[in-house]
Amino acid sequence: MWWLKWVLGGLLVALLVGEGIVLWPHLHQSLQTLKNVQWGWMALAVWAEAISFSAFARIQKQLLHSGGVEVSQSKSLAVIYAANAMSVTLPAGPVFSTAFTYRCTRRWGATPLVASWQLAMSGVIAAAGLASLGFGGALIASGSVNHPFTLAFTLAVLIGLAWIGHYAARHPQQVERALRAVLRGVNRLRGKPDDDGMHKVKEIRDQLESVAIGKTDAVLTLVWTLGHRIGDVACLGFVCYAVGAHPSWAGLMIAFAVGKAVGTIPGAPSGLGYADAALVLALTGTAGMPAFQAVAAALLYRLISLVLAAIIGWIVFLFLFRRRRQAEDAELDAELDAERG
Repeated sequence: MWWLKWVLGGLLVALLVGEGIVLWPHLHQSLQTLKNVQWGWMALAVWAEAISFSAFARIQKQLLHSGGVEVSQSKSLAVIYAANAMSVTLPAGPVFSTAFTYRCTRRWGATPLVASWQLAMSGVIAAAGLASLGFGGALIASGSVNHPFTLAFTLAVLIGLAWIGHYAARHPQQVERALRAVLRGVNRLRGKPDDDGMHKVKEIRDQLESVAIGKTDAVLTLVWTLGHRIGDVACLGFVCYAVGAHPSWAGLMIAFAVGKAVGTIPGAPSGLGYADAALVLALTGTAGMPAFQAVAAALLYRLISLVLAAIIGWIVFLFLFRRRRQAEDAELDAELDAERG
């Protein structure tokens, strides 16, 4: 499948070239719009993004609490900022980010199972929140349902996910049996032995047995998930107001989900280039914004959520982690080597 990378690369280049051709006539207007940006809305956008990061740190803190690890919000937030900076600026950034977060949670006292479970659950929760947001925006934009019903439906989906997580943590053996049955069916379709990959199922069961998600933990995780995504969408909305646009919030929700989803495609840190193109197209297509305002808003949003957040993250890393990293890493490496036997 070596050719697949070249095909994807060619498609991304074609997308960027096409986007440049379409938007080139609007760049002058976009620059003029940026010169007249409304700074009050920009301040609100920065504040909203800070709320989003803080809520994500709360998710991490709550999940670790479920695993019996207590950590302060300030420490959790520092790790979130530093890990985000690595993820969006370094080659293979998500790998470094994951390893960094894992090491930090181990230093806080998390067992290998709890540390791995927390990382996996954070990703699942973030993806579920993004999908719910995009789906809710699509329902509102279609006009097929009224706003209260859509809000109730979105909340019901998130509550259902929280209940599933709570149930899985309380009944790991039933989850294991279900996963084994599914995996056996998949293996038969693939022509693999029935027990292929069963060790991964055991690892999942062990992770579930190492945590205890209570109802309070599930509810609070749901609240922080909503805060994380709503804060990020609000940041995008505020920068749109800052450039004089008045987009529909349903369209913003869809545009946000599209931009974030495209940004996860490998190829550049944080989807730089093609994620921006997708966001601009989504803002013009779903939020009803003129192209020149969409370009300006996308640029400002990325300056806050990507550039400013990365700068803060590297400052946090240099001042809070770098000085004590070598000694602690040597100690942790020795512990990890001992665990591996």
